[in-house]
Amino acid sequence: MSTPTNNGKSPLAFSSLNLHKDLLKNLSTLGYKEMTPIQAQSLPEMLVGKDVIAQAKTGSGKTAAFGLALLEKLQVKRFRIQSMILCPTRELADQVATEIRKLARAVHNIKVLTLCGGTPFGPQIGSLEHGAHIIVGTPGRIEEHVIKGTLKLDDLNLLVLDEADRMLEMGFEAALDNIIERTPLDRQTLLFSATFPKQIQEISESIMTDPVIVKISASEDKLNISQQFFHVENDIERFEALRLLLLANPVESTVIFCNTKKETQAVCNNLHDDGFSVLALHGDLEQRDRDQTLLRFANKSASILVATDVAARGLDIDSLDLVVNYNIAHDSEVHIHRIGRTGRAGAKGKAVSLFSDKESYKVGLIEDTLDQVIKPELLPSADVLNNIRPQAKMSTIQIDGGKKQKVRPGDILGALTSKNTGSEINGKDVGKINVLDIKAYVAVNKKVLKIALRKLSTGKMKGRTYKVRHLTV
Repeated sequence: MSTPTNNGKSPLAFSSLNLHKDLLKNLSTLGYKEMTPIQAQSLPEMLVGKDVIAQAKTGSGKTAAFGLALLEKLQVKRFRIQSMILCPTRELADQVATEIRKLARAVHNIKVLTLCGGTPFGPQIGSLEHGAHIIVGTPGRIEEHVIKGTLKLDDLNLLVLDEADRMLEMGFEAALDNIIERTPLDRQTLLFSATFPKQIQEISESIMTDPVIVKISASEDKLNISQQFFHVENDIERFEALRLLLLANPVESTVIFCNTKKETQAVCNNLHDDGFSVLALHGDLEQRDRDQTLLRFANKSASILVATDVAARGLDIDSLDLVVNYNIAHDSEVHIHRIGRTGRAGAKGKAVSLFSDKESYKVGLIEDTLDQVIKPELLPSADVLNNIRPQAKMSTIQIDGGKKQKVRPGDILGALTSKNTGSEINGKDVGKINVLDIKAYVAVNKKVLKIALRKLSTGKMKGRTYKVRHLTV
């Protein structure tokens, strides 16, 4: 295996790359100027066609890295499936597809198709029959299509395995084998993984050719994140410390990581009872509840998300203010992955961690990984317990209509800001709008929630009215 020549320690401009002028122009309009470390090390290698293994966390810029590589390689006039990205979850696949479309918007007629489980199989067959350039999907559903012959990969020249470690954790190894053996041998393969277990090494050796290995050191990748550690004696002290830290750091978006599903739900319930705006995310949730939880946290309708590591993979929040490690992660690489969800895109981030005597050895492993000495700090004064609990400023409304009813984001925004009902809503009070196949969701400022519900339930979109409801925390 070869190693990269660029050490990635000094910021490099995207304009220094041999990218198509339309891609560079679009990057400039998106505000992408300097490459992140993972982009600076991996993109030059990918652009010359090399196989690449990159250890990269969510928020490192990895999607833009492989997205630009496949778009540069793509032949638009050749209407065949040329690139495929495999992701562990539907949430991540949707996010990756959205990012690819954003990067590709300066290049006309590129078709990106998402194929994931949890959605009807039949319509996907119809979409495949119409053709596509890029496929983004989950291993289970992609495998189903290739075995049934509805997805042909004969023209594939670039394969991306995104969050490969997570796909192995979820038991997708057999599905990956089935898919990969149906792809051309002369393809380019890119593998991205937050951690690097032995299985990843074994898979890379079997499916890649002389891959370049890219790994960003923890110390290099964490310069913009301030970390604090706090010692606690027992579980009672642990929850009390959590309350103190949340009230001493009243921010808009916080993720709290727990090591088990049971503790995740218990912490969420206790915070909710104490008046916090909080949601839980773990593997015991139904897919619909999981989707709505992610959506509501991302659109600022809840200020705190309590999650397990497994459930939070693929969580893509633009501006996460604070990460709390309620328990120290089992692995120091997982710790790095957790805190890397704040301080993204060059912004300053903050992470706090709670640990007991039993977890001291894990703190020692983190010290070795970060190459720094960790000293416990004093918890905030109990006076902060009298502070007002931070609340989300937005609320989410569900609309029982979506893409299949031809509903578009502009229709929802227009219905909310129309003046024909006598009550006005300013556009700045409308947040993120997500339109799915048969549902749509819109975040609105809490102060206009009642007006918004009335406007959407009585007004018309595409010539008809829709049922709407407020999703409560």
